[in-house]
Amino acid sequence: MTVTDPIADMLTRIRNALARSADEVALPSSQLKEAIARILKEEGYIEAYEVEPGESYPVLRLRLKYLQQGTRLRRPAIRGLRRVSGPSRRVYVGAGEIPNTRDGLGMAILSTSQGVMTGREARERRIGGELLCEIW
Repeated sequence: MTVTDPIADMLTRIRNALARSADEVALPSSQLKEAIARILKEEGYIEAYEVEPGESYPVLRLRLKYLQQGTRLRRPAIRGLRRVSGPSRRVYVGAGEIPNTRDGLGMAILSTSQGVMTGREARERRIGGELLCEIW
């Protein structure tokens, strides 16, 4: 199955899994998706991720994180996801233009010349890049 925008597909699979309170989500793996998963893990939005060999392609498994509220209610750590740059509309930002997602309660993920990183890290290093997505 060919996907036009693999990052949007990844975010949609995560969003759908959170809507049904799934514990994990599996998706086709790529280096960019692994880098995004690494950032989500480091920032505390998911519990873990791993790459497994699949039949025709490697599979990236994300174990989603939930915060307990009472005995039965589980609230997801990820409240929302938004794809910013896409195949038909690339969004590039300079170091001074990196958005402060949800007034600092979320984060932006950028693809820079020095790798994939959070907006905060890119601001500290004073480099810009392609604004991939925002997560809060």
